[in-house]
Amino acid sequence: MSAEVQGHRARKRFGQNFLRDPNIIRRIVAAIDPKPGEHLVEIGPGLGALTEPLINAAGHLTAIELDRDLAARLRERFPEERLRLIEGDALRFDFATLPAPLRVVGNLPYNVSTPLLFHLAGYADRIKDMTFMLQKEVVERMAAEPGSAAYGRLSVMLQLRFAVRKCFDVPPGAFVPVPKVTSSIVRLTPLPRGRYEVDDFPTFARVVAAAFNQRRKTLRNALKALASAEIFSRTGIDACLRAEMLSVADFVRLANALSREKPETSAD
Repeated sequence: MSAEVQGHRARKRFGQNFLRDPNIIRRIVAAIDPKPGEHLVEIGPGLGALTEPLINAAGHLTAIELDRDLAARLRERFPEERLRLIEGDALRFDFATLPAPLRVVGNLPYNVSTPLLFHLAGYADRIKDMTFMLQKEVVERMAAEPGSAAYGRLSVMLQLRFAVRKCFDVPPGAFVPVPKVTSSIVRLTPLPRGRYEVDDFPTFARVVAAAFNQRRKTLRNALKALASAEIFSRTGIDACLRAEMLSVADFVRLANALSREKPETSAD
């Protein structure tokens, strides 16, 4: 049975767990450190536990809320000049319609966290930083280094564009209803332009996905449909390695070599 919080019944389909611990709320707001005039965007404000202190610090906030009932409550609670509320799905929202630079924050629903992070990565050039609360396991994967068990597709795809830093853990008891997992606060800061130069992003994404889709196989076998022995030789990457041993720079080098390879043309 779903828990009821402030007269609102938490909806499982939206992955709703509402932050209630005032000490944790203060700690998160301190980590974000909002300043007057900054353009803050909160994804999934819910009952407004973070919304109110963020508005008090910055003066104004844009929030994206999918739940109609919660959106109605937020409109009643905050005037339009303090809160611009967008009722809809953040996964489908065009963040380019908001003035840059953006500081994006939120307690992200765990069931859509990965696709939402990938969606936001597409707007990295418009973002100053992002501070999210996510499942601890997801944060560990986001920040993982090559060679670790947690290092994978999520690590590479995010670290291509962001410096990822875990801030602190949040216990299950800080929420209502109480989740079965520990959460963590994570900060993502866009990397300087030019840190990694990817020739063709779809090729890069395809290489990373294929490599980690069969992570127990060597790169030679996992990427046999994409990369020839000559490609490995040209890039200096050992085809006998597994995907988790490659750095982001290695994946960039491999993908760029593939995208620059001219397809053979058949004779007339």
